[in-house]
Amino acid sequence: MTGGTGFLGSHIASELLRQGYRVLLLVRPNSQVSAHARVEQLLTWFGISPKDKRRLKVIEARMDQPDLGLTQERYADLTNTIDEIIHCASNTSFSERKRTEVERANIEGLQHILDLAARSKCYFFHHLSTAYVAGKKSGPCREEFVETTSFTNVYEETKYYGERILFEKCDDEGIRLNVYRPSIVYGSAEDGRSLRFTALYYPLRTILFLKNLFMKDIEESGGKRAQQMGVKMGTDGSLHLPIRIEAGNGNGINLVPVDFFIKAFMEIMDTCLEGSVFHIVNERSKTIDALVEYTTRYFNLEGIEAVRTEDFDKQSRNGLEILFDTYVDAYKPYMRDNRIFSNDKTRSILEKKNIKCPDLDYELFSKCMQYAIETGWGANLFGKQHQ
Repeated sequence: MTGGTGFLGSHIASELLRQGYRVLLLVRPNSQVSAHARVEQLLTWFGISPKDKRRLKVIEARMDQPDLGLTQERYADLTNTIDEIIHCASNTSFSERKRTEVERANIEGLQHILDLAARSKCYFFHHLSTAYVAGKKSGPCREEFVETTSFTNVYEETKYYGERILFEKCDDEGIRLNVYRPSIVYGSAEDGRSLRFTALYYPLRTILFLKNLFMKDIEESGGKRAQQMGVKMGTDGSLHLPIRIEAGNGNGINLVPVDFFIKAFMEIMDTCLEGSVFHIVNERSKTIDALVEYTTRYFNLEGIEAVRTEDFDKQSRNGLEILFDTYVDAYKPYMRDNRIFSNDKTRSILEKKNIKCPDLDYELFSKCMQYAIETGWGANLFGKQHQ
C-alpha cells in the first residue's frame, strides 16, 4: 500500500489492520521524522492495538524513482511478497506552480507502482482517484473512464491521465482493477475527528481568520481598519462581515464524511472482484446557502451571503470580498459546481449492507469545527491527543 501516511490512506491502512489484513506500507523518507515514527504516530491516533500493529510492515521507498529507490535485492523481495496493491499516494496540490511536483507524484509515481505490479504476483490493483477526473463539465458524470481534455486544475488533470495509464497497463498485464473516486472528504460523522483541514475547512478557516483579525482591530485599535472594510459589531455581539460568496448556478458541494468513505471502500474492495469504477459520493450535494448559514451561526457572524455570479455585475466586489477571494481562489470552482456524479454501481453494493452517506447537518458541522479549532487546524493534532 502507498500513501498510508496521507489522509485517506491512513484511514484505509488502519481499517485493514483492524480487519485482520497483513499490510506492507511503502512510505517516503523524511529527513525530520522516520517513516516508522510517522506511521506509529498515526496508528496511535487511530487507536490501533499492539496486536494489530504486528501485522504491519513499513518500508521506506521513493515512488518517484525507478524500482522505488530500493536496492535490487529489496525490490526483488518486494515483488515476491505482494498479491494486491492499494495505491493512495498522490500530490493533491491545485497550484500550477507545482505542476512538475504534481506530475511526478500522480503520473510518474503511479507508473513506478504499476511496474511493481507487473513484475510481482499482484492480481488486483486498487487505485484511489477522485470524482473530479470528470474535468470541466456540467451535468451527469458516469462511473467509467470518459475521455476529456479540460480540467479545473493540475490535480484533476494528472489524476485523469493517471487513470488512462492505469487502465491500459492493467489490461495489458491481466491485473484486475478497481478505481475508487470519492468527492470531497471531510471529518468523521461520528465525532468530527480529522487528520486534514483543507478542502471544506479552508474557506471556513479563512472566515474565522478574518473574524479574529477584525475583532482584534475593534477591541485593541478602535476599529479603524474594520470600518474601512465595512466590518462592524452588532448589538448582540455578532460581527458583520460584508462578504458575498459566489455560488454561481451550481448544485452545491458534494461532501462525504471520512468514516462513510472507509465503509464504502472496504465493502467495494471485499465484494467487487471483477474490477470497475466507483463514485463514492453523496447523493445530496450541500448548497452554499446551507454552508453559509451553518458558518454564520457557529461563528456568530452576519453579512455573509451566497449569491449568483451575475450579482457581481450589478455591484462590484468590495475590498473584503477581494481579500476573501484571494485566499480561496483555488476552491471557487467547487463552490459553483454543476457536476453530478452518477453512483448506480456503488449504490447497488452499499445498499445491500445499508451503508448510507450521512447528511452534513448543523450538528455534524459543529462537531467538525469544534475538533478543527481544538487541534489548531491540525497544528496540535499529535501534540495533545483529542479525547
